[in-house]
Amino acid sequence: MAAITAAMVKELREITGAGMMDCKKALNATEGDMDKAVEFLREKGLAAAAKKAGRVAAEGLVMIAAESDKKAAIVEVNSETDFVAKNADFQAYVKDVANQVLNSEAADLDAFMAEPWSKEPSKTVAEELSSRISIIGENLGIRRFERVQTENGCVVGYIHGGGRIGVLAVAECQTVNEEVKEALKNIAMQIAALRPQYVCRDEISDEFIEKEKEILMAAAKNEKPDADEKRLMGMVNGRLNKELKEFCLLDQVYVRAEDGKQTVAQYLEQVSKSIGTDLAVKKFVRFETGEGIEKKEENFAEEVAKQMNQ
Repeated sequence: MAAITAAMVKELREITGAGMMDCKKALNATEGDMDKAVEFLREKGLAAAAKKAGRVAAEGLVMIAAESDKKAAIVEVNSETDFVAKNADFQAYVKDVANQVLNSEAADLDAFMAEPWSKEPSKTVAEELSSRISIIGENLGIRRFERVQTENGCVVGYIHGGGRIGVLAVAECQTVNEEVKEALKNIAMQIAALRPQYVCRDEISDEFIEKEKEILMAAAKNEKPDADEKRLMGMVNGRLNKELKEFCLLDQVYVRAEDGKQTVAQYLEQVSKSIGTDLAVKKFVRFETGEGIEKKEENFAEEVAKQMNQ
């Protein structure tokens, strides 16, 4: 058997557009025969999927799978169009992915994609994804996932907009009852709406604070070039404090506050008094579908003409 080289993997990848690991697997399975390797990938549906890989998949779904109230997983699976995201088969597939993440021990996406697909162990997760791409006819992608767990408290999930945004909120509490779960759901809704980056200020690094101060000081000097150091520092500290109130969950004004002033921290204190024990948010995860993905804008007439010429 010929040694499989990086150059061979690169060549097969350029021919088919399939993933690097899929190309290596195909070459190993066909003893380095390039033509047979192409056929191998086509038979697996991987080469067909590759034709769609250049399209931007920025729609899709965020879904949550949970095990009691102690463990949960959240996953984002992307599609090209909102139409596919609303398809029942696609939604069932995303649910299966979320359930597999919940029970997986994979530490990252590469490891997860390489493990056997739980509903058909003869395939990997990556191969099942490629099969779905071939069937659905759109580029799809398992973009990210995260698992959370607690022994002393509970995990509550919240899905907004039919899967556009998903949140997992993790809290420590000696008593877990419906009041606690309702409060944590309210917090999850807050996170979905106001996008905090941290639970509290203790999570923010000194480097981040110093960098923000540098930026704010430069802006203050541009605005008030004649101001003395004391006034400039006052401007910087005021603006930094305002930023931190937006960044930190506990500092945010609670969205359902009756007086419009109660912070999330004060709301949690109120709930803690009601249940007779401390309720503390320790972590949250927020996924928004397509967040950070640059969507490709195409002229509709050109897209139709392109399809007619295929």
